[in-house]
Amino acid sequence: MSGVEVITFGCRLNTYESEVMRAEAEKAGLNNAILVNTCAVTGEAVRQARQAIRRARRDNPHARIIVTGCAAQTEKDVFAGMAEVDAVLGNEEKLKSASYRSLPDFGVSAEEKLRVNDIMSVRATAPQMVKHIDGHVRAFIQVQNGCDHRCTFCIIPYGRGNSRSVPMGAVVDQARKLVDGGYSEIVLTGVDATSYGADLPGTPTLGLLAKTLLKQVPDIRRLRLSSIDGIEADSHLFDLIAGEARFMPHLHLSLQHGDDMILKRMKRRHSSADARAFADQVRRLRPDISLGADMIAGFPTETEDMFENAVRLAEDCGIAHLHVFPYSPRPGTPAARMPQLDRALVKDRAARLRAAGARLHAHHLDGMVGSEQTILVENNGLAHTENFTLVDAAGLKPRALVPVTITGHNGKHLTMQIKQMAAA
Repeated sequence: MSGVEVITFGCRLNTYESEVMRAEAEKAGLNNAILVNTCAVTGEAVRQARQAIRRARRDNPHARIIVTGCAAQTEKDVFAGMAEVDAVLGNEEKLKSASYRSLPDFGVSAEEKLRVNDIMSVRATAPQMVKHIDGHVRAFIQVQNGCDHRCTFCIIPYGRGNSRSVPMGAVVDQARKLVDGGYSEIVLTGVDATSYGADLPGTPTLGLLAKTLLKQVPDIRRLRLSSIDGIEADSHLFDLIAGEARFMPHLHLSLQHGDDMILKRMKRRHSSADARAFADQVRRLRPDISLGADMIAGFPTETEDMFENAVRLAEDCGIAHLHVFPYSPRPGTPAARMPQLDRALVKDRAARLRAAGARLHAHHLDGMVGSEQTILVENNGLAHTENFTLVDAAGLKPRALVPVTITGHNGKHLTMQIKQMAAA
């Protein structure tokens, strides 16, 4: 191989940072290299990264393999100990061209492979400019990094550090660059996006940032948020939900569970009543909104009744896009030291929660039949509606915004009839 290949795991923030990594590595003159940007959110994510590294070495015996990302930050010695790996960079180091100029030689010890600093010492997130997001028709902008909260199940603060925000002007500049590059839809992303601005002068909020973007960059046709904490939503965000057509009617919520005792043991900051109230409020403001959510099945000490409360909350909130994670103990987190459930029970409850999610999704699809939508066509023969529901769009040009009538669904995706073709 030649050039720089990037293998990305995990969240939208990692996807964005992979483009920064590629640009910085190429600026440094790196060649014949594979960068693996890892995720640490579950043990399975770490396992998949290690598997990909071994496969990359088999397929590219002479390439340099550089591992970075959250799992590299939190489990640096594990990756440095892999014979297939030539260097391990931390989450801060991966974004700097200097890191790719000072790589260790081939065949060095595990200790010499490491270029990982103390992520908790990082106090600012420098603006990172990218021209495009490889393989995506929607563009992501990093507005925030790190997290000040310490949920008992979560390792991510130890991979990302404390919360820090990108100045508003830099976000506006990045949005202009991406819109000028042909992107119709922008997604604002971060580790704890709704904490945006607490460390900036004047403490602007995520909602104010979104309002400012839409005002300062009027050519943005669609604006979305990545995962948010509803308990941190601000008045500006509610204004956008209620009255801004370019703000897309979809929110992905970090719910995690639906039982109040489990939420306390997770050290979450909301109750099940808070979640229901938020869902009710945004639906009153925007009846066509759809909600997604992350939920964990099989958290330590979870009883059958507690699990049923999680299912009930998903139903009560009308979660159309439910992402289910079987609980995975992450070394170093408080939850890993709590009484664990049998793994077979964890997997069973995750399967049952996914089945409930599938029923909710089918109900959501039923409700969209007959509606008129404008879809954004992806690269894979699918498209997304304004409320982030997938539509079969085979044969349509990627990046096109197309007005359609929803005619039905196949249980997973909507089907449609084109009203008229819009300009790409």
